[in-house]
Amino acid sequence: MSLPEIASREEWRKAREELLVKEKAATRARDALNAERRRLPMVEIDTEYVFEGGDGKATLLDLFEGRDQLVVYHFMFAPEWESGCRSCSAFLDQVGHLAHLHARGTTFAAVSRAPYPRILPFKARMGWTLPWYSSFGNDFNQDFEVTLDSAGELVERPGVSCFLRDRDRVFHTYSAYERGLDGLGSTGSFLDLTALGRQEEWEEPKGRASAFGAPAGSERIRYHDEYEE
Repeated sequence: MSLPEIASREEWRKAREELLVKEKAATRARDALNAERRRLPMVEIDTEYVFEGGDGKATLLDLFEGRDQLVVYHFMFAPEWESGCRSCSAFLDQVGHLAHLHARGTTFAAVSRAPYPRILPFKARMGWTLPWYSSFGNDFNQDFEVTLDSAGELVERPGVSCFLRDRDRVFHTYSAYERGLDGLGSTGSFLDLTALGRQEEWEEPKGRASAFGAPAGSERIRYHDEYEE
């Protein structure tokens, strides 16, 4: 095993300060990239997708649960599989308490091609309570490029797609796949993918921090059992 070099405290501090300069530059670059992502145009969804979840049949609009944004995790679980993808399972294991997303008007849900009766026992086994829907029988996975046709065989890949609604109109704002999911899992990382972002006053473009008529994002943070819908 190759371990870091041993250094004095002074040598370590000098090296750490040099690295910090680069870390701050990366943070500023990430902020600029997030702002550019929020400036992406959006596409209206006119396909009537029908999903199945814990409350029966649901439309894409239903998946919002009345909120203005929706983040969908495309969980790899093909209809013929006995269990869900191990890597996707590890991803969901790291997702934090959803109340912090909900407080910013954002719903998180998983969607897979497996029939819901196959999803349900696996979800129970994993101990997850987050919303999980089946897209079995519709083209949602294919349309959002997480189920691909490779030489006549359907192949799954992980992804995240973000949606925004304006009353009853639903718009697709962003998608990312595979290595594009690196670093995701926290509330802030999911919000950074959305059109409204973290809803902080300092974020660009301006005018989205008070999208819900509430204080800016950080001012709304509570203990997760103190939020009111």
